[in-house]
Amino acid sequence: MRARLDKKPDQVAAMFDHVAAKYDRTNTLISLRRDRIWRRSTRHALALRPGERVLDVGAGTGVSTVEFIEDGAYGVGVDISLGMLAAGRRARPGVPLLAGDALALPFRDGAFDAVTISFALRNVVDPRAALRELLRVTRPGGRLVICEFSLPTNPTFRTVYLSYLLRALPMMARVVSSNPEAYDYLAESIQDWPDQRGLAGWLTEAGWQRVGWRNLTGGIVAIHRATRPT
Repeated sequence: MRARLDKKPDQVAAMFDHVAAKYDRTNTLISLRRDRIWRRSTRHALALRPGERVLDVGAGTGVSTVEFIEDGAYGVGVDISLGMLAAGRRARPGVPLLAGDALALPFRDGAFDAVTISFALRNVVDPRAALRELLRVTRPGGRLVICEFSLPTNPTFRTVYLSYLLRALPMMARVVSSNPEAYDYLAESIQDWPDQRGLAGWLTEAGWQRVGWRNLTGGIVAIHRATRPT
């Protein structure tokens, strides 16, 4: 099962339900183990302090949420896929993982010191509206960190990467994934996503300030940071 690029929430949730059992392992394999480096860079960008409240949107199985808690923060994970949440609760008991939609988060205004979303904003039907919703639940002066696929900056590397994305990745997924069709959607959705400057523009339009980004792995992934106005 796969979702279409119109990203209807029920289709996206069902697709991730089908990949939940092997999701973390598959991500590590198809990213050639770079996923761990990307998560560590996201943690560093958040710069969480003990006792801070952090919301992990699109948390999936909570693989990042548990790391935020280990940093001493109070972390809560939210995801639209009940299958991913169930897998996360089995693997990481005690980590707060809640069902929720990035377009209508079940939290009061300004509830969190920091909000983060990794590889999930791309799957929201209206990502610009999601950026406004993330702003709502972040306290004044709080921060946002987005880790998402982007566009390699070197033209030669970009050609190699796109070839991997369109050919090698789907082949690998058919070997290691419980739902290889989902990775066809992954490749297509990455191509359909704006580049680093485009996402920065969305953040500014949504009301975020001090917007910037840093490329990882040559621009395959970019970490965007922003602050809610005080």
